[in-house]
Amino acid sequence: MYIIVDDRESVANSYVGGLVREGVSSIGFSSGEFWDWLQSASESDLAAVDAFLLGDCDARGSLPRAMRKRSSAPIIAMSGQRMLKNTLELFESGVDDVVHVPIHLREILARTAAIARRRVGELPRPCESRIQVFFNGRDPEIAGHALTLPRRELRILEYMVSNHGKWITKTQIFNAVYGIFESTFDESVIESHVSKLRKKLRDRLGFDAIVARRYVGYRLDIPAGETLDVPMQELDEVGILLNRAHAVPAAYPAGN
Repeated sequence: MYIIVDDRESVANSYVGGLVREGVSSIGFSSGEFWDWLQSASESDLAAVDAFLLGDCDARGSLPRAMRKRSSAPIIAMSGQRMLKNTLELFESGVDDVVHVPIHLREILARTAAIARRRVGELPRPCESRIQVFFNGRDPEIAGHALTLPRRELRILEYMVSNHGKWITKTQIFNAVYGIFESTFDESVIESHVSKLRKKLRDRLGFDAIVARRYVGYRLDIPAGETLDVPMQELDEVGILLNRAHAVPAAYPAGN
């Protein structure tokens, strides 16, 4: 989920609408509303945030440090001023990146993925990739061939790749796909989305890449001989590779 902070309601709503069309849940706040929410938000709600987009607001100089105290999600400032002084001031305030508007939303998604990738660190690059998932709206690729997915299934796959090897609950997936403020849908819709995605991946890969366990959740599970790699690519090619080049033992909960 992306959170847009901008005191111009029409601008915030425009970004929210654009992100939703890209299949990304989002919500817009004024700086005052956001400050109130940030102070009271639970850890689980904050964990569902993919990035904060900081637009035009009076508190832009102080908000980034307050955000960082409660969340490690990327903070991207959106500036309408192409002035070095303004850009430097934004970086000094604690943001992770500065973009100048107008900007395509897919570039913002790619920049968010690049920031997250750098924080995780680079893994050895393999010689043969299996699954490549992009974070800019592109269809994922399996062995070099595109796999067209509905936007919510794509978002689930992106979230699972980002949490490769970890058990993730239905609630966590729901929050990532629909957002923590969604009340129209029930969490049970995730079961249907995951089931369809699981079948499509199995048809292409020849094995079940998604493991489901009652009362535990789901895990993207690449069998022995598979591993996860984060490639260095241009911003419009940001992705995460699942490959067969190096074996990494799967991490199972204690007692399994």
